[in-house]
Amino acid sequence: MSTASVPPVVVIGAGPIGLAAAAHLSERGLNPLVLEAGHTAGTAVHDWAHVRLFSTWGEIVDPAAEKLLAPTGWSKPDTGTYPSGGDWIEHYLRPLAAVLGDRVRYGARVTGVSKAGRDRIVDADRDTQPFVVHVQHADGREERILAAGVIDASGTWARPAPAGGSGLPALGERAAADRITYRVPDLTDPAVRDRYAGKRTAVIGSGASAFTALAALAELARSHDGTATKTVWVLRRGISGSTFGGGDADQLPARGALGLAAKAAVDDGHAEAVTGFRTEAVERDTDGRLALVAEDGRRLRDVDELIVLTGFRPDLSFLSEVRLRLDERLQAPVELAPLIDPNQHSCGTVYPHGHRELSHPDPGVYLVGMKSYGRAPTFLAMTGYEQVRSITAALAGDTEAADRVDLVLPETGVCGGSGLFDTADVPEAGTGCCTTPAPQPVQLITVSPGSATTSGGGCNA
Repeated sequence: MSTASVPPVVVIGAGPIGLAAAAHLSERGLNPLVLEAGHTAGTAVHDWAHVRLFSTWGEIVDPAAEKLLAPTGWSKPDTGTYPSGGDWIEHYLRPLAAVLGDRVRYGARVTGVSKAGRDRIVDADRDTQPFVVHVQHADGREERILAAGVIDASGTWARPAPAGGSGLPALGERAAADRITYRVPDLTDPAVRDRYAGKRTAVIGSGASAFTALAALAELARSHDGTATKTVWVLRRGISGSTFGGGDADQLPARGALGLAAKAAVDDGHAEAVTGFRTEAVERDTDGRLALVAEDGRRLRDVDELIVLTGFRPDLSFLSEVRLRLDERLQAPVELAPLIDPNQHSCGTVYPHGHRELSHPDPGVYLVGMKSYGRAPTFLAMTGYEQVRSITAALAGDTEAADRVDLVLPETGVCGGSGLFDTADVPEAGTGCCTTPAPQPVQLITVSPGSATTSGGGCNA
């Protein structure tokens, strides 16, 4: 029987992990169908095309995809260099999508996944029924596709977390949308650069995206057209020796360097840190500038622009009719959640995992890539490639290959992960299971109701 007459395995999303899944399915002789809501491969990556990855080319090209590309004359970029998001698209994602051809459909948004003839509550013959995938096309046409399996690689990019410290939008956050972005701004774009040059910008967040924004704004402040550019770094927790990542101890050197660049922005006075600040409201002062109000009543005044980089969330709405087993906190598969939970996960890395950790009560449906991490941060592309290698082997009936581990991940060089933001007992540098640079004095700003004053140096836990 030809693969054309067999229900496809539907892959949701034509990003790096979705396209890798299609490559592995093709290698296994299965029939992939990639449904992409956008109009090109790597739609989400386009939004951060200006950002340089902290993984090298050698770590972001999937082996099965490389095999698929080889007959076309494609040559792998220098494995030791660091591409930007735009490079990733131009030299890998777009060629890979082209090789997959009509197995990738654009402008096709998945609006629902279920079992054919069975809603969520029906048990009878459930496991024998194919999946049914409902699709809304860009031209308004609707389609119903039967599928042998569903691999959701749609990511979390479309659902950034809000500024509000409670997980809900801060009061006034939506009304201040003209002054807020939830992305790292592209300061090479003249219009975007003008928006932030000479302004006072608040950056909320403590991960790699926040580090990137801090470093970029510091570079703007050092430039001839960035005079008077100021940044306020708003953290919900305190600052410790591990706040800026692993530094020189990180086995992903570019990731370590990014944290050091953010630290330099603070040390050099280009960014002031406000700690323990959980935003409750965003208000407009009489002069039109913004004021951030914390849950404890502190006010951060004179903010021209706000960059909110507090993470992302999975969209589970179109999966409401399939049976998933998700962790109640992270919204990640329950077997995976303990391995990635930032409330518990400490040194080292998440060990490589596959179909068993990613399975659900409805066999054959999988969340992969960033979507599989739910609300947890620090996902690596190579982790997603290992996920889809294992899953496609399982779908092909090759349990031995599905259970095998084909990946060794680099050490993060960070103790404590992102940690509990309320914790006071952050491990001291040089203790525990890994070593990070010793805590260094940073300039802190203490905000009290109605004022903003700078306090002396020192680390505030």
